[in-house]
Amino acid sequence: MQITPEEVAETLVMITQQNLDIRTITLGLSIRDCSDTDINRTADKIYQRLVRAAEQLVPTADQLAREYGIPIANKRISVTPIAEVCAAVEATDLTPVAIALDRAASEVGVDFVGGFSALVQKGISVTDAKLIASIPDALAATERVCSSVNIASTRAGINMDAVLTMAETILATAHATADQNSIGCAKLVVFANAVEDNPFMAGAFHGSGEAEAVVNVGVSGPGVVRAVLANMPEDADITAIAEAVKATAFKITRAGELIAREASRRLGVEMGILDLSLAPTPAEGDSVAMILEAIGVGTTGGPGTTAALALLNDAVKKGGVMASSAVGGLSGAFIPVSEDAGMIRAVQSGALTLDKLEAMTSVCSVGIDMVAIPGDTTVETIAGIIADEMAIGVINNKTTAVRLIPAYGRVAGELLEFGGLLGSAPVMAVNQHAGTVFARRGGRFPAPLSSLKN
Repeated sequence: MQITPEEVAETLVMITQQNLDIRTITLGLSIRDCSDTDINRTADKIYQRLVRAAEQLVPTADQLAREYGIPIANKRISVTPIAEVCAAVEATDLTPVAIALDRAASEVGVDFVGGFSALVQKGISVTDAKLIASIPDALAATERVCSSVNIASTRAGINMDAVLTMAETILATAHATADQNSIGCAKLVVFANAVEDNPFMAGAFHGSGEAEAVVNVGVSGPGVVRAVLANMPEDADITAIAEAVKATAFKITRAGELIAREASRRLGVEMGILDLSLAPTPAEGDSVAMILEAIGVGTTGGPGTTAALALLNDAVKKGGVMASSAVGGLSGAFIPVSEDAGMIRAVQSGALTLDKLEAMTSVCSVGIDMVAIPGDTTVETIAGIIADEMAIGVINNKTTAVRLIPAYGRVAGELLEFGGLLGSAPVMAVNQHAGTVFARRGGRFPAPLSSLKN
């Protein structure tokens, strides 16, 4: 892989002036061989596996950041979905496994570990039910553990029983961590069409089709794209905007490709994928919302927002795929509310509502992400929001997700402070006309006709 002096100079500007970073180096690990009938033996095997396999992850990432001058914001681990690993476990509460994951993450110095997860798009097994029931206590008892549950796919449809169960689980998690602004819900995501190689939290897990150990790298850079677009003339047409985003995404991906290959070589594990996702941060300018406004939308959430986001997402993917043969994960544009200063302002100004955000998720990379809602929101309303988002993913054959934070004791307009990359979440008003029947019908929402591709 050859890097020209011009590319080096451009990358330095991106880093020093436009907030370019490697958002995460995520080590994916298979832990299927840690299974045991005894929960404590299983937990101990998992702890030992992670500490042994990931002991060089943080030192290697720090060394790469120093050598290449590219900040690496997070170091993370993803593991085989715990519901699969614990299939033989006789205990009903899987919280000890989450605690072991958290202890190992602390020992090796990573920021997060993902994989306290279950895949239930067609049905909920006994072990899946155990894991889901354990989520509130597990996330309350840990700091670094992230949880995800895939409840829908284009091939399977939507598990409507799981929709209601996860709505109840979100509320229970919010209650269990109410003294911390319900932060447990910031580590819990509900998916349609979850991917097996996602390096980003909270939805990362090490899928069944993966190698024993892989390095997946997530690249960010909304500040770089925004800076490029801000320097374009107002009479530039949409084609020119798309071409500029593609060219910029190519350059960002090249930087990530270099780090991914080096991390893989030095850790002695396979390189998995490079996830080019414009993941914002609370830093001023490092914002997807500000990119949309640079394209020409008055305020994010106003008319034209969905079209501008669709253009951005498509151009990012096209530019990135030309720069690496291993683009994967979610790759595109993330629109988490709390983690994007421009999104926060749009919500506070009234330009961006939850309904408009849902429409935007039909063309972005994930879904309704890091959205705080009033603490008195009913379980049926949360289930309806989840079902709507799952339907967008299933019908459009794309990954969508819901990460809601019911803020106990808070009402619309208040602000939850999380700090760090999680930022600040303005509590958004919710349409409360969900009714009580739809969410409790259960059954399976059939797979769409487009799923019949064989």
